[in-house]
Amino acid sequence: MLLQIKGNLLVIAFVSYFGAKLHRPRLIGAGCLIMAMGSFITVAPHFFQGPYKYETTISHFPASNGTEGILPCLTIGSLTHDHEIPTVEIQAECEKAASSSLWLYVFLGNMLRGIGETPVMPLGLSYLDDFSREENTALYMALIQTVGIMGPMFGFMLGSFCAKLYVDIGAVDLDTITINHKDSRWVGAWWLGFLLTGGVMLLAGIPFWFLPKSLPKQGETETERNSNVLGGEQDCFIPDNNKNSTAPNKPSPVSMAVLAKDFLPSLKKLFSNTVYLIIIITTIIQFNGFIGMITFQPKYMEQIYGLSASRTIFLIGISNLPSVAFGIVTGGFIMKKFRLNVLGASKFCITVSVLAFSLMIVQYFLQCDNSQVPGLTVSYQGAPEVSYKQNALISSCNMGCSCSLRHWDPICASNGLTYASPCLAGCQTSTEVGKEMIFHNCTCIRESPLPYANMSAVLGQCPRKSDCDYMFKSYMAVTVIGAFFSACAATPGYIILLRSINPELKSLALGIHTLLVRTLGGIPPPVYFGALIDMTCLKWGTKQCGGRGACRIYDSGAFRNYFLGVIYGLSAVFFVLWGVLYNRLSHRENKRALKAQLKAPELDGNCVSSGNGNGSSAIIKCYESPEQETSI
Repeated sequence: MLLQIKGNLLVIAFVSYFGAKLHRPRLIGAGCLIMAMGSFITVAPHFFQGPYKYETTISHFPASNGTEGILPCLTIGSLTHDHEIPTVEIQAECEKAASSSLWLYVFLGNMLRGIGETPVMPLGLSYLDDFSREENTALYMALIQTVGIMGPMFGFMLGSFCAKLYVDIGAVDLDTITINHKDSRWVGAWWLGFLLTGGVMLLAGIPFWFLPKSLPKQGETETERNSNVLGGEQDCFIPDNNKNSTAPNKPSPVSMAVLAKDFLPSLKKLFSNTVYLIIIITTIIQFNGFIGMITFQPKYMEQIYGLSASRTIFLIGISNLPSVAFGIVTGGFIMKKFRLNVLGASKFCITVSVLAFSLMIVQYFLQCDNSQVPGLTVSYQGAPEVSYKQNALISSCNMGCSCSLRHWDPICASNGLTYASPCLAGCQTSTEVGKEMIFHNCTCIRESPLPYANMSAVLGQCPRKSDCDYMFKSYMAVTVIGAFFSACAATPGYIILLRSINPELKSLALGIHTLLVRTLGGIPPPVYFGALIDMTCLKWGTKQCGGRGACRIYDSGAFRNYFLGVIYGLSAVFFVLWGVLYNRLSHRENKRALKAQLKAPELDGNCVSSGNGNGSSAIIKCYESPEQETSI
């Protein structure tokens, strides 16, 4: 994702500025073609590399009768010890894998996808806003964003399907695989989704090549088109030095030299608008929380509620995303129905954001207990572990076994506890093969606080307690409603942004907005969210050449505290900035209204008062002299 963002950032400012003067629909069509090429290139490493090898300590040695196996827990076991030096063959294989250049395909593919995505939003939204009625813009944008949400929704569902398929499906015998899609070592068929979506993007770009460069303004007569000047509500929120006397729809010769020369002055005009700057900072803070949450929400659901990765992706796709789509449409409909001005849109955004934050606080209390893993979250005697130590995995019941402490091969015992591996559970024999393997004569199960006559265990972690299912359903209900309220603010937020900038700078403003938000709001969150979450890891996996791999199990309580705590902190800063923005807008509009009332006899009909029945929130449409201060 970071590579895709970086590819987007390389060209977004230039595409947004120069693209606004060129054929915008064709640039969007070209972007779709580039995205499709990037998707196909990203898939290439899967077909060039060997099969996936997951870490495991389980080996099956058939006994004489062919139905029962002997495990390494016996003193004659031959498990590799943690301190054992890797063989020359293993070391050579590791070095070969580390020196592989296949990552260049992923790098190039994601860069191309980011570059191809660049013209879609800034040029598409400005194209829509230029040729639609002002009162219809909010609804149109809501519909576009809603349709856009359908993509991630189907993407999550496709991702859930692919996550259940083994990465090397069709190339290996699945009966020999000892893990399933619920295991943390499982890798799904990630490459399949890129192939399908690449083909869809290739087809989606075709219609854009047949759209005209410009369209007649919706509902505008020829007389209005010829005499069109900057006006309406937007005029009251644009600084004088951002205004251009040239009619926005009047065509002018396109010269790349002239456009390049005017690029820096246009940036200066754009950043002289303080409302625009406050909106950017506010959006960056909000985007930090959103990216951090959406990136780690599947892992959060896995660790807190014991769900598989495929199920979390599927549930997010079929519940949260439709709620977001409905929220976007609702926000656009309310803007159109009540004809909210900029201040009204600000009040609406603040209200729904407060409601969404309240539901986010409720999530903190919807938790489940940690998985009960002897040596990690509980002792072998059943008492909770105060802190995690590697040697806590060794107990009197497995001391005679030659067990590795580095690997993670969870088994669910008949006493309801999850052991880190069959060896650490003291299991001495096994039956069946693959995912159906069953372990017997496990000495640690016999010595547990609640001894069971059946000292057997099966592959995989034990399910959570029954009350965890109720907590999870409550959590999903709260997140769905919260996603709806958050999405309601999307369209009004865009309207506030568009009404605060000059139409001539609209594409550039949206491009710079996207550039800064994705740079400062999209790149840092996965880094610091991930670093904090890693601090809660209880058991790290091991790479093939040694060294720390991926985390296998977290302390769910600490995970929740860090994950939600950062989101709460970012939300607090977000509300402070929204208060500053609203105060700025309110103060300037009241000042304009007062000046207009005092100078009404002198304006000679150049100011027209209009409102929506909100009293002080009436809009004064002014064409003031250049000497008058009009900046926000």
